[in-house]
Amino acid sequence: MDFFWDPVGVVPLLFIVFYLSMLGIGIYCIVLFIRLAHRGIKALDLYIADKSNRLK
Repeated sequence: MDFFWDPVGVVPLLFIVFYLSMLGIGIYCIVLFIRLAHRGIKALDLYIADKSNRLK
C-alpha cells in the first residue's frame, strides 16, 4: 500500500516537478530578456542622442 514509491506513482510526480521547473526557468528567461531589451533600448537612445549632439 506504499503508493508513493510505486513506479507508477513516482514517474508522473517527477514529470510534474520537471514541467514546473522548466516553466519557472522559462519565465525567468523571459524576464531576463525583457530587462536586456530595456537596457539595449536605453543604450541605443543614449548613442543616438550623443551622435545627434556631435553633428550640431
